Amino acid sequence: MISLKHSRLAPPINGSDTVFRRKTPLAAGKAFFLPPLAAPPKGLKPSLSVSKPLHLTSIEAFSARESSAPLIVCKAYEADRPEPIDASDAKPEAARKVKIGIYFATWWALNVVFNIYNKKVLNVFPYPWLTSTLSLACGSLMMLISWATRITPAPKTDFEFWKTLFPVAVAHTIGHVAATVSMSKVAVSFTHIIKSGEPAFSVLVSRFILGESFPAGVYLSLLPIIGGCALAAVTELNFNMTGFMGAMISNLAFVFRNIFSKKGMKGKSVSGMNYYACLSMLSLVILTPFAIAVEGPQMWAAGWQNALSQIGPNFVWWVAAQSVFYHLYNQVSYMSLDEISPLTFSIGNTMKRISVIVSSIIIFHTPVRPVNALGAAIAILGTFLYSQVSPLSSLSLFFSSLPIASCSFLVVPSK
Repeated sequence: MISLKHSRLAPPINGSDTVFRRKTPLAAGKAFFLPPLAAPPKGLKPSLSVSKPLHLTSIEAFSARESSAPLIVCKAYEADRPEPIDASDAKPEAARKVKIGIYFATWWALNVVFNIYNKKVLNVFPYPWLTSTLSLACGSLMMLISWATRITPAPKTDFEFWKTLFPVAVAHTIGHVAATVSMSKVAVSFTHIIKSGEPAFSVLVSRFILGESFPAGVYLSLLPIIGGCALAAVTELNFNMTGFMGAMISNLAFVFRNIFSKKGMKGKSVSGMNYYACLSMLSLVILTPFAIAVEGPQMWAAGWQNALSQIGPNFVWWVAAQSVFYHLYNQVSYMSLDEISPLTFSIGNTMKRISVIVSSIIIFHTPVRPVNALGAAIAILGTFLYSQVSPLSSLSLFFSSLPIASCSFLVVPSK
């Protein structure tokens, strides 16, 4: 067995109706990608027909019974599948759908609970910088305990890892604080309506800063997103410019976070929740001195006493709940990501935003005009259309280093 490391720097292998290749010498321990596919010998049929990008992971050589020529079994991952799956022990499709449904329901529920408690805290304790800091601190503490008790394997990092993570953490910190500032000034529903415009920022940044181009359908999908957000903004009864700009800055910051994450994850062994945990810890280090400078312990102490006098001991529970649920909903979203494709996740993220908007309107009795609701619906519809047509839809996720599902095929060397 020759195990080959997956290289994110190398282009994916494009499959076709044939999978026959010439025998190629391998260098042990190095990433290897097969050359272009060759036509199969006459009378032989390929064992698998593939038409999507493939990433080679391992090659096993053995002698065929009928011939002295060796057969080589290659295992590859389809680029749009979420994780390696061995066909021999694949779970029943029905059970997998139930599992995904549970993940989605839990993800949405945790996100709704976080937004509700976050808004409850901010209504009586209007200090978004400290609130953001507590969210990151709680998640960092939970992951440190998980590593210490070996519930989750601790990541192996080096200086280069933290160096590439730094710009990601800066963007994450700005986006997180800006979103919290927005929710401290406007309704939760309004913040999420504006944040549904993040795909527009993804396309604009990629087009004008990174120089990428997109199909016409992508640009057309931006029209309802921008138009819907604008309609919702001008008809918002409790419009606040600070809240509006906070949501807009959050959108832009998260786009850069995703781009930096994509670059930083290449060739790294740290992925998934451990990557997010490291990101939270570094963001906490960056955010803490700024939170102290902007708000400060004196304001926090006075605000804390005022909140306790209004709410009582329940206020402490609100703060703890918003901090814990912030981390939990992110963790479950990664568990969902392990089971589905980026496109499905993007659609789920859109539906999650709808659940947050609707639930917050009901719980906080937010007054909504019909034209305001129409603007929100148009913006969400545009986001959904964008997820269907855009190659950038995976960038709307937290990070673009996504696991890939596996398949197997036979490679028979030509004579």
